[in-house]
Amino acid sequence: MKYEGTLRRRIKERLEQIIEMAELIGLLVIGIGTALAMGHLIWTMADSRDVSLTDLLLMFLFLEVFAMVGQYLKAGQLPVRFPLYIAMVSIARDVILRAGTNTDRHLAASAGAIVLIALGVLLLRYGQSKYPSHSDEQADEDAH
Repeated sequence: MKYEGTLRRRIKERLEQIIEMAELIGLLVIGIGTALAMGHLIWTMADSRDVSLTDLLLMFLFLEVFAMVGQYLKAGQLPVRFPLYIAMVSIARDVILRAGTNTDRHLAASAGAIVLIALGVLLLRYGQSKYPSHSDEQADEDAH
């Protein structure tokens, strides 16, 4: 019984190491997959000698994924705003891709979704500035 606390601590440390390694492998797979997809898109655009707005928006989405991976590697945490930005651009890209077949209802729903997501981003930013977490305060102290 006297080793019970030590055993628990060692098991917890080992599990944390395994989870951290799984996160890094997942980030590596996401980064490689995004790089390959972006390379394929660039190759396709060069081969067709045509660049459309939807291609540029897709490249922007890839850059946002890279930014998310980079932020997670730097800070060890991921702001919720990054996926929200990706969602807004994805909806806009969908509207552009369906340009000829959009119904009024689809356009209104897409615009409403973008506005709601943008409001969510604003609320998150306001909450972060008004009520910073301890990690935000520590980052501010480290910067000064």
